[in-house]
Amino acid sequence: MVSKGNQGWFVDPRNGRQIFWGLFAVCLLLALSELLYHKETHFRWESWFDFHGFYGFVCCVFLVLAAKELRKLVKRDEDYYDR
Repeated sequence: MVSKGNQGWFVDPRNGRQIFWGLFAVCLLLALSELLYHKETHFRWESWFDFHGFYGFVCCVFLVLAAKELRKLVKRDEDYYDR
């Protein structure tokens, strides 16, 4: 159990920059690791450098934007269950 005096490493705002650069370094190393092996591809565009990482990022952004628009269709009033 965490006491009020010791809230943990992630709560301290000074550590946000370290977390960001750590994640950036991991992502960069993973992208560069693609240069170390030969890929057997089915389609031509799969052999482009870091295609799968870029494709995953674009799909993730698309899903977030689609969810924002879908929310407009399915959202209920704040007191929907109180009625």
